[in-house]
Amino acid sequence: MLEKSSESDLSATAAASQPPLDVQAAIAEVRAFIDPLLEEAVDRLAGAPERLRESIRYALLAPGKRLRPALAIWAAEACGGSRQQAAAGAMAVEMIHAYSLVHDDLPAMDDDDLRRGRPTCHRAFDEATAILCGDALQPLAFETLVRLLPADQAGHACGILAAAAGAEALVGGQAEDLAAEQAAQDRSTEADSATAHLARLEGIHRCKTGALFLACLRLGGLTAGASPEQTRALQRYGEAFGLAFQIADDLLDAEGTEEAVGKRVGKDADRGKLTFPSLVGLEASRARGHALAAEAAAACEVFGSRGAPLAALAHWIIHRNH
Repeated sequence: MLEKSSESDLSATAAASQPPLDVQAAIAEVRAFIDPLLEEAVDRLAGAPERLRESIRYALLAPGKRLRPALAIWAAEACGGSRQQAAAGAMAVEMIHAYSLVHDDLPAMDDDDLRRGRPTCHRAFDEATAILCGDALQPLAFETLVRLLPADQAGHACGILAAAAGAEALVGGQAEDLAAEQAAQDRSTEADSATAHLARLEGIHRCKTGALFLACLRLGGLTAGASPEQTRALQRYGEAFGLAFQIADDLLDAEGTEEAVGKRVGKDADRGKLTFPSLVGLEASRARGHALAAEAAAACEVFGSRGAPLAALAHWIIHRNH
């Protein structure tokens, strides 16, 4: 027993002595890998009208972290796969994400003028072109999966992404978010308890934001041939990570600067939107975010050292300032 304990202590000490992962550098590496593939996908649209193709390029290759491709790639690697295996899924989720941002920014939705430090797509082009850009990015995502994945994975992958992007997930979450905002403006929910507001908010974000994060992880696991145990771990990670990300996003809107965040800040409070800080305060929101990050990191233990990027990302996401 003493010998075992000693070996365990030595292993723990060795692990602790490893330098922490530079998450931003690791994400930059993912971006360097995925951006040329995204550009190639746009170049394949040679038959599309030039203005439409350029709007797709503008939206898809906009400055950004490429967080969703990173999740897909790191999930695959955690399960013993490679970034090459995960590439199709990583590209497809970024296409769906880009479409969702273009449509969310429209005047009929969030009416934003700035995204990732640049004019939003409907400002850089026009509203009709922005709508068509989003319309085109959606089928491009599924075409990418079918074109690049083995036949025995493509159908399953399309099902995963379709569910995450559909009426019960991303689109439904946006609809519920707009409904909650309207209710707040109408003051029709003032009588609701804080607990009810919080439950509604978490439900919105699990659909609007969290569902696509889970799809990234599931696609990465699928392409790597994840075991049932690994798939469950990715599910636990994704559920905690998605909510931690949204809490961080709410904190940035409340405390961040437009220069750092790359979009207009303070707009949620201006519109009376439900946010974690507005419901429980800044400090309680921050504490919840840290607890969720720790929960996500703990889910990575099953992957051993291969799960280190996912675990580090979970902690980084709640500390980010952009």
